[in-house]
This record gives sequence, structure tokens and C-alpha cells, in this order.
Amino acid sequence: MRRLLFFLLLTLLPLFASTLTVIELEIKGAIGPASSSHLKAAMEEATHQDAQMMLIRLDTPGGLSTSMREMIQEITNSTVPVVTYVSPKGARAASAGTYLLYASHVAAMAPGTNLGAATPVSMMPTPKVADANGTTISTLEKKAVNDAMAYIKSLAELNDRNVSWALDAVKEAKSLSSEEALRHGVIDLIAEDTQALLVSLDGRIVTVSEQNITLNTEGATIERFEADWKTRFLSIITNPNIAYILLLIAIYGIFFELMNPGALFPGVIGVISGVVALYALNMIPFNYAGLLLIILGIAFMVTEVFIAGFGILGIGGVIAFSLGSVLLFDAQTLGVGVSIPLIVAFTLVSLSFFIFVLRFLLRSREVKVVTGIEEMIGVEAEVIESDKKALRVHCHGEIWNAESEDELEVGQKVRVRSLSGLVLHVEAIKE
Repeated sequence: MRRLLFFLLLTLLPLFASTLTVIELEIKGAIGPASSSHLKAAMEEATHQDAQMMLIRLDTPGGLSTSMREMIQEITNSTVPVVTYVSPKGARAASAGTYLLYASHVAAMAPGTNLGAATPVSMMPTPKVADANGTTISTLEKKAVNDAMAYIKSLAELNDRNVSWALDAVKEAKSLSSEEALRHGVIDLIAEDTQALLVSLDGRIVTVSEQNITLNTEGATIERFEADWKTRFLSIITNPNIAYILLLIAIYGIFFELMNPGALFPGVIGVISGVVALYALNMIPFNYAGLLLIILGIAFMVTEVFIAGFGILGIGGVIAFSLGSVLLFDAQTLGVGVSIPLIVAFTLVSLSFFIFVLRFLLRSREVKVVTGIEEMIGVEAEVIESDKKALRVHCHGEIWNAESEDELEVGQKVRVRSLSGLVLHVEAIKE
């Protein structure tokens, strides 16, 4: 009986054992507010489930420094081990991605990936001065570089990684392949895929919140953490291309509403797009000069419609609009900028609309009315009946009752002077 109970216990024990869970999060594309929000939610889920670790699959060209620092705070203050894995093959952890690798408890890369080029950039033009080496650099840029060097150095010391190369990545924008990164002690391991990574991590001891934790990952269940609708929405509107489109829709919509009061639809769409665009611009840095140039360019093109000139305002408007669109967002700062084909398309559409379509609409308002009562005034008619009792004329293929102060004869040509109800007031045409 004891042996039977023993074997029964061994059979049922796996059913009561806790499942080893790894929360997997994918960060792909430019790092921004949506990435930070997504990581925070995933961290909370990993803590709630008491997961073995958090696995971040990373492929990024860089992004916002503010969002990057928020993510690093989540990682460094986490009670769950965080493993950042640059994957798949061909992926990169450039700029802000390098900081995330240095901040993680375990840094891993797939073959054929790279990291580095972590020099901070600024969107605002600043006065330049030459340093001791003759390199031209502004005071603000120097402060930003020194701050970034100190920051990545502290992360390297925190996780016992190569400090000197980290400083070079910031100061000289150096980059490394995965093999070189492993050889220089920048990362901890290279893995072909996620399963190989879990096997390599099994039994590894990591220090998390000053406590040594042994990872038990071989055979663990990977649970993919998907972003909620709010995070996805934030990710969409903070994309520079989408924010740019929303901004232009807002400008056009409000302009159309002002041109045609009471249309409502353009105004409603414009206001909604404007609110969303302002929210997006509040979340991501933009260049005020670029925004002003866009507005100035549209103003020039609109003015060209009302002023008969040689097209100077129209050409200036196109140049200002295009230049402002290019300057609005900086690709180095955000990791991605506004698509040049998109800028060209909107520039041509704006030029075509304001110069040709809008001018045609304004001219059409000045054309004489060709339908309705007003169209009858000045039209010639022919008298078909003229006596003391009635006066009738033939006008536009119809027979009308008429009145006249002149003596008229049948067959005589007359001109319509005015209209009262269904009675034409006519006068004889003097030859």
C-alpha cells in the first residue's frame, strides 16, 4: 500500500507543480512613448505571474531618450530577471537599443545582428564651438554627450559589462557585430533562436535587486505579451508619418470650414485630427520652425489664389511647405522620420488644390447665374398674342403671360425686364 501511494504521488506531482513561465515582449521599430507603456504593462504582468524572467526581443534603430530612460528604470528596478535579446538575424540595437542592452540583467544577440552608435542628437540648432581636439561641437551637445557617457557607464558597471567600449559607442558612435560584442564583453551570449536562448540561460545565476537568482528556463512556457488597444493607438499616432498626416488634415479641414461656413464635415474632421495631432506632438519632439514653415507655405499658396501675379507666392509656398515637412521631425532623434515620398505627394496635392481647384471654385462663384428666375432677365422673347385682354410671349420654348407699357404687335421681338410671379414684364427691342 505504501509503494502504491508513493507511485501515485509521483504520478500526480507534476499536475500540482507550478508552470515555469517566461513573459516575452517584442519591441520593434523606433522607441517612443508606446514602447515605454508596453514594457511597463508587461513588467506588471510578469510580476503578477511570478514569471521566471522577462524576455525582450529587440530590433530598433533608436528613439527618444525620455522613453528609453523610462524603460531602463523599469528594467533596473524590476524584481523579475530581464533578458534583452536582439533578434531575429539582421536586427539591430542601435542608439537607445544599446542602452537597453546594457541595462538588462542578461544581454543576448542572434547571429548577424549589431549594436552601437549611441551618440545623443538634438533637433534644435545650437551655436558651435571648437573643443581641444578641434572638433566643432555646441555646448548643449557637449553636455548631452557627457550625460549620456555617464549614464551608460553606470549601466555597464551595474551589470559588469565593457565600460570603455560603451563610452566609445556614445562619444564616437562606434558599432559592433554580435560576435565582436561577445568577444569584447558587451553582451553575455549569442543564441540562434529563442529556444536555444532558453537552453543557454538555464542554470545561469543573475543578480536582481541585490539578490542572486538561478534561472530555470529549459522547457519553460513562453507567453507572448500583446499590447492593448491604448498602446497600439499611441504607437500609431506617435509615428511621425501619421502625426504629419493628422496635422495636415487638421489644417485643411479647418481651412475648408472657414471657406464654406456651415459645411460642418470638414470642420469636425479637422478639429478631431487637430486634437489627436496636438496630443501626438506633445508626446514626441518636433521642430517649431518646421511647423511654422508648413503653415507659412499653405498661407502663401492660398494667397496666390487671390492675387494675380507671376506665381512667386505659389513657388515660395511650395518651398516653405516642403522644407517645413522635412524639418518637422528629426529621424536621428526619433529613430524614424517623415517619408520623403509622402512629403512630395502632399506638396503636389497641396499645390494642385490651392492653385488650381480653389481658384476654379472662386471663379465659379463669379459666373453669372444660368438657371432660375435670374436667368430670365434680359432674355429675348416673341409676342404671340397681343390685345386688350391679354399679352402672351414665347420665351425659352414656353408661353408666358406678359405686361408691357409699349404697344406691341404679334411677331414683335421683346426683352424681359423683370418677373413678377408668373408674369413677365417686357419692353420692345428698339432697332
